[in-house]
Amino acid sequence: MKKLKSTDTIDFYTADVSTELALPMFEGGIAAGFPSPAADYIDLSIDLNKELVRNPSSTFFGRVKGSSMKDAGITEGDVLVIDKSILPYDGATAVCFLDGEFTLKRIQLGKDALFLMPANEKFKPIRVTAENDFVVWGVVTYVIKKM
Repeated sequence: MKKLKSTDTIDFYTADVSTELALPMFEGGIAAGFPSPAADYIDLSIDLNKELVRNPSSTFFGRVKGSSMKDAGITEGDVLVIDKSILPYDGATAVCFLDGEFTLKRIQLGKDALFLMPANEKFKPIRVTAENDFVVWGVVTYVIKKM
């Protein structure tokens, strides 16, 4: 990943899909209860570039800074897969550019307004008006977390 830009709320990186790395994958999933003998039958592989990046020329990665989306399971340090080619929709988690700043919020379409909704009660919803300099920069398609 090549770093493109760093802001107070997110670090942006390019998606480099020129390489391929096939990793072993369990075909039937991994049991969260009793152990499974599936490890003896690993025969599939997965390439995370192919799995996570649908539109390479319009996909970027972003590392989250801040806590406004923590109740949606998106926390500081998580890596976002952001696709700029996806049209924003009601309920989408998106990286938005609002009045010169980037922010990560859920889009909520109201009757006569658009709101950027945080997922943390310490933050207030943001009403977007015609006076705002606003654009949905990209829609989040995946969140990659360190456990």
